Amino acid sequence: MKLTYLPFMSKESNLATPLKWEFWPYWLFYIPIYFLFIGHAIRSRSLCYFTLVNPGMKLGGFAAYSKFEILEQLHPKYLPKTILLNIVRQKEVVLEKMAEQNIFFPIILKPEEGERGWRVEKICSEKELDQYLVSAPKKLLLQEFIDLPEEYGVMYYRLPSQKKGFISSLMKRDFLAVTGDGSATLLELLYQSKRCSHHLARLKQKFQNELNVILSFGEKKILEEIGNHNRGTAFLNLNDLINSDLVLAFDQVSTPLHEWYFGRYDVKTKSLEAMIEGDFQVIELNGVNSEPAHIYDSSMSLLKAYRDLFIHWNIILKISIENRKRGFKAAPMLDVYRSLRDHFRNKALA
Repeated sequence: MKLTYLPFMSKESNLATPLKWEFWPYWLFYIPIYFLFIGHAIRSRSLCYFTLVNPGMKLGGFAAYSKFEILEQLHPKYLPKTILLNIVRQKEVVLEKMAEQNIFFPIILKPEEGERGWRVEKICSEKELDQYLVSAPKKLLLQEFIDLPEEYGVMYYRLPSQKKGFISSLMKRDFLAVTGDGSATLLELLYQSKRCSHHLARLKQKFQNELNVILSFGEKKILEEIGNHNRGTAFLNLNDLINSDLVLAFDQVSTPLHEWYFGRYDVKTKSLEAMIEGDFQVIELNGVNSEPAHIYDSSMSLLKAYRDLFIHWNIILKISIENRKRGFKAAPMLDVYRSLRDHFRNKALA
């Protein structure tokens, strides 16, 4: 019998099992937000009011904005070595630029415009670089790989009328991994893991030459080093650990940013304590398209997730109203439409 897979089902697991809401498609999960958005648009008399939240970013950081331009505003001590590559298909050109910056494998390659982990890859060799460049987007960011043990998503915002900001979401990434028991093969461990069940086809392809390897007792194998929820990383809600020292650290890193008031920092660090002390590396900084990623903690209820999303969209409205009073104007609807059209067209071609 042929199975029909609904949005709530996983194709990659053994059975068509219902998916918890955290794995629902984006368009489905956001249906209640669409109604809130309509209310905000009526109140602000603009469908594109959200583009006012960060006047210093294209469309407020909604789509088709430059990751490189926002990152280069930060103090270099917070940044990995990063290179912007324009329409590069030759491995030799990339290797030459890496040598100029003293960047060595492994590296991270990702589109200069993109979201939710699209085409983000850890590249460990010239062969992998060659393979990536075959269908690479026109503009790429090349970053040195930051080999630090912990990665966080920090949702930060500041009202334009205030000097100090707020952290409204603190999420720690728990990368997709399995732990050996001394007898099971990697393939058996994949089937035993609930988190791996949604990614079996991809993982079996990725580790096809290691599936029969037996992991020793207690040996942990990281299966995915790109920390996106849709690639198996678990998001842990650490909002209870937000404190004034952490807010101060992100007040300081945000100081150089021009007309940026709302977004999420993705950072790597030695520990939470080190991050509070300002010892971290910013691997990405987003704008109004940012989500409070703690809501994807598996222990979070759907109602609480929507509650926190509503809170963040209300913050977006509040900042946008303040910026309008300061003389900024929302992006025209036609500009938003064209940017989205070009953005998705480029994704389809890549």
